Amino acid sequence: MQFKSLMDFVGHTPLVQLQRMVHSETNSVVLAKLEGNNPAGSVKDRPAVNMIKQAELRGEIKPGDTLIEATSGNTGIALAMASALMGYKLKLIMPDNMSMERKASMAAYGAELISVSQQEGMEGARDLAMSLQQSGKGIVLDQFANPDNPLAHYLSTGPEIWQDTYGKVTHFVSAMGTTGTIMGTSMYLKEQNPDIQIVGVQPEDGASIPGIRRWPAEYMPKIYESTRVDRIIDMSQHRAEQTMRQLAKQEGIFGGVSSGGAMAAALEVASETENAVIVTIVCDRGDRYLSTGVYAH
Repeated sequence: MQFKSLMDFVGHTPLVQLQRMVHSETNSVVLAKLEGNNPAGSVKDRPAVNMIKQAELRGEIKPGDTLIEATSGNTGIALAMASALMGYKLKLIMPDNMSMERKASMAAYGAELISVSQQEGMEGARDLAMSLQQSGKGIVLDQFANPDNPLAHYLSTGPEIWQDTYGKVTHFVSAMGTTGTIMGTSMYLKEQNPDIQIVGVQPEDGASIPGIRRWPAEYMPKIYESTRVDRIIDMSQHRAEQTMRQLAKQEGIFGGVSSGGAMAAALEVASETENAVIVTIVCDRGDRYLSTGVYAH
């Protein structure tokens, strides 16, 4: 008898219909894909496992090697879980303003944490990761330029959404950080039906929403292709946090701030559109943000 490993439970997350937050006058349906149900608690479990697995298959890495990654949180936790499971050492570089829960989770899996200042941000973290690789300290997986990131969503997230909506999905809404989720899912869904609308969500100028970014041109993830996104919605921090709290209180869905931003955009699309089936990603769980006070309002 063969039993399953933890890796077998990455993906196949629930897709649930909102019950109370969708305006009663619309006939559109809003569906939330609950990625917090992944083993390490976020959508990033998918690319973390796939980036290691594909690099192994190409002979670029082997168990016992040291991996390096710049992360704002969820990718780091997912890579820490995957590295523990698959036998790798891991150095994670992140801005020092990330939540205590995220840092503690990475350390619990055995990762070494290296901080850069809030001012240096993710750009500084990415630069330091490359510098450490050049110094022979390990191998950078580079979620921002690694095609195995969007490939994970092409192979899993997109097919799951298509299957679970019985091919009726009309809109896919996703917050954009590395952009791997929206790139890979868009690629798959557009192959099934080119009329499906792909909506990206980014922070408006001045907003600080964990996990999603408005990248300077020189740091735009190399995996990003603008032609795969039909519309971009700029999201305020207040609106993202307010919607996040509403999701918990009115729908019982406990997600993070970027999930609130994505859901606010999905509800906006629902209010504008007739007979739509709108899928959005609840990318992680809200307990990752409790120490920041965002749920204390």
